[in-house]
Amino acid sequence: MPYFKPFKVIIVGFDGVLGSALTGALDLFSFTGVSWQRFLDETVEPRFNVQIASLGGADIRCSNRLIMRAHGDIQEVTECDLLLIPTIGDSIDKVLSQNAELIKHIKRLANTKADIASNCSGAFFLAKAGLLDGKVATTHWGYASKFKAEFPLVDLQENQFVTHSKSRSKNESESDSAHQSGNIFCAAGGSAFYDLGLLLIERYCGREISTQVAKTQIIDSKRGNQNSYTNVTLHKPHADQLVQKVQEFIEENFRQAIQVSHLAAMVNITPRTLNRRFQAAVAMRPIEYIQAVRIEQAKRLLELGDVTIKSLAEQVGYDDISSFTRLFKRATELTPKEYQDKFSRLAI
Repeated sequence: MPYFKPFKVIIVGFDGVLGSALTGALDLFSFTGVSWQRFLDETVEPRFNVQIASLGGADIRCSNRLIMRAHGDIQEVTECDLLLIPTIGDSIDKVLSQNAELIKHIKRLANTKADIASNCSGAFFLAKAGLLDGKVATTHWGYASKFKAEFPLVDLQENQFVTHSKSRSKNESESDSAHQSGNIFCAAGGSAFYDLGLLLIERYCGREISTQVAKTQIIDSKRGNQNSYTNVTLHKPHADQLVQKVQEFIEENFRQAIQVSHLAAMVNITPRTLNRRFQAAVAMRPIEYIQAVRIEQAKRLLELGDVTIKSLAEQVGYDDISSFTRLFKRATELTPKEYQDKFSRLAI
């Protein structure tokens, strides 16, 4: 028996879905904790419980005429860790008009703590539900003009492979700390889904498992700029808006010298209060969060393979190489060189 409870993933099924996007998501998450373990003759430990849910549990007629059987009824889904909206393969307008009831359930589940993710034209479902207003998103470049015309309140970044933004219950005010909904992720489409999939697997299972999946599935995860996703395993959902503002500042400026006193002054509280709020929200002090963000970015750069330790330290905000090396080893139990040798994508 596994020592953990698998994360619950719901893939939304609907007539007109792109068949490969539906089955691709099912395979990618279903075989996390399985394929690598089989190759190495280790204990199989599935990390995700993946279900396809449609309205009424009805069969799904994919755009390629393949008929898929759903595992369950989305109306009966009350909670999940991750809700995935795959690509629309048929006419976008036709599919959206035929799925008004489905959109209601996407909105309902978005008001829980679930993360929400879309691939390609699946972002139209999220935009139609009003979940992307005022937030960054992406979709396939071929649909960018249509998307912008229909959803002008969305900050569409069609040149990005993957986007990530915070979601908030529409019934929640800025000052309400009782409930914070999850994150919204969008992939541009096609093979960008694999970038999104690896990002989400890392979010739930950590870097090592994500790397295992990349290797077993032969996925090249070096494409695109993922600097903005450095915090994906750190920035867990919480309701403290002040702490979120400081987190975002750190994540955008981690290469610069950052003083906790400056962070506190920025949000008009004392350093002691900021430390207390950070501990309550993310279980670490601001200085520890700064270090964690820098270490996460350093790990990503090392995985790309072509970087010296000196330039690495400078790129993540450290002038003292020995201090950086010491912090890195404390966080990973490996020196930067050992980590690079073990996890560099050049070795895949």
